Amino acid sequence: MAAAVLSIGTELTRGELVNTNATWLSEELTKLGFEVVEHATVDDDLERIVTVIRRFAEAHQVVVATGGLGPTSDDLTTAAAAKAAGVGLFRDESVVEGIRRKFEAFGRVMPESNAKQGDFPEGAEVLRNPVGTAPGFAIGLGRARLFFVPGVPREMQHIFVESIRPAIAGLAERLTHQIHVRTFGMTESGVAQALAGLEEAHPGLTLGYRAHFPEIEVKVRVRANSAAEAERDAHAIAEKVRGLLGHAVFGGRDDSFPAVVGKALRDRGKTLAVAESCTGGRVGEMLTRVPGSSDYLLLDAVVYSNGAKETVLGVNPDILRAHGAVSSETAAVMAEGALRVVGADIAVSITGIAGPGGGTDDKPVGTVWFGLAQRGEPTITKHRKLPWGRDRVQTLSAYIALELVRRAVLGRKLELGER
Repeated sequence: MAAAVLSIGTELTRGELVNTNATWLSEELTKLGFEVVEHATVDDDLERIVTVIRRFAEAHQVVVATGGLGPTSDDLTTAAAAKAAGVGLFRDESVVEGIRRKFEAFGRVMPESNAKQGDFPEGAEVLRNPVGTAPGFAIGLGRARLFFVPGVPREMQHIFVESIRPAIAGLAERLTHQIHVRTFGMTESGVAQALAGLEEAHPGLTLGYRAHFPEIEVKVRVRANSAAEAERDAHAIAEKVRGLLGHAVFGGRDDSFPAVVGKALRDRGKTLAVAESCTGGRVGEMLTRVPGSSDYLLLDAVVYSNGAKETVLGVNPDILRAHGAVSSETAAVMAEGALRVVGADIAVSITGIAGPGGGTDDKPVGTVWFGLAQRGEPTITKHRKLPWGRDRVQTLSAYIALELVRRAVLGRKLELGER
């Protein structure tokens, strides 16, 4: 069964907002068994919205549209839906009263413009929105069932989960199953090369790739004669994918890289200290975004200047003078200092040149050194020359540091060669 996603808003067509709603909805519809065959984004123009609604209604069985349900003059979705269906508008006073009460709960008076959020095409089913002011609605048009929801992601997701998903869950025959495999440390082409021939060997398998710097996600999607068969085959093939990609695999769809590293530390009762220079606290920010990170993270020292390296971590100024802040020697003593200061089990350090300035012939922009110190083990250092630009150098450096920690905790080789 075919489905489509319609995104409405001039802020989207102008590139002022990233359209995360379409991605989220497509994944949810795919999980329900629908073939999402089309996306469209249209600006706040009544006639253009009407045209796309009518076209989608003729071509697809289910359409989910987001945006344009607000109180301002450029919110035209409700009027466009009514015009596309050839019906008038009605006002649901109970909806208007509900909006008024929400304003009163915050000690405010509802502007009269919000009353239009209680208008719906005649015959529409109202989809309540307890987490915002704009309800959604559903209409039938031609062969399609169309659902209109606010563009605010939190509100859109709530209405989809509570109202739309139950309404459409039984419409599509679920003959597919998809599993996500997330990786770090391989290029997209390297991942594809490692999995070459897999689709030919497994009829019904489709592999999809999503690059979200610096991760590569592989989507293993299997179509079979039944939902149970598709799920069984998808799990079996996903296991093959993990084997082919090896240590680059760190988790599944809902796993974040720092959470996986944190779980490895917690499961083995290990504690971590971090010393950051060129990343400016990015490793600590990634780790502390995960609830419960205080179980294993003891220190994140942002030692941007040489003076901070000396004062906070006890780095010998002679080492800095002899080798410079960006060097194997400095990375080593930074990690050892972080380990010593808080008595952690493992410490990782990062020192480099993120740019755009500061590079030299010997140490160009993108030069980064990493140090890893462990109790009772010799300290090691790693060197990488990273391309692209400041933000990407910082992000990739943070990932590499966490990968060193992950490999150390899991007892794996600490080489960081790319494939």
